[in-house]
Amino acid sequence: MHNSVYSINKNINKSIEFKGLKAQYIWYLGGGLVCLLILFAILYLCGFGLLVCLPVTVILGSILFMHIYKLSRTYGEYGMMKKIANRSIPAVIKNNSLVQLKQQLLHAKTL
Repeated sequence: MHNSVYSINKNINKSIEFKGLKAQYIWYLGGGLVCLLILFAILYLCGFGLLVCLPVTVILGSILFMHIYKLSRTYGEYGMMKKIANRSIPAVIKNNSLVQLKQQLLHAKTL
């Protein structure tokens, strides 16, 4: 009989992390870098010199990196999604009908 050795992955439920970036921020950074590459190509094809295109791309890339890392540190893995979802919660729910309010309260008690 042959004995097999299996390694156990202990990070099954952990989110992916790359150089300090967590979860969706990796995708945001990748998308931003693709946009910067397209911007560089457009500027270069429009006739701007390499001495203009390269510094603009490097400066915008640095700003992009700093901003994405700041978001990752500030909000963490799910914090930004929670903040966006929290904006959609109404501050006040108005109900002008007393009959509807009583029906809703009775329905809530039966649940």
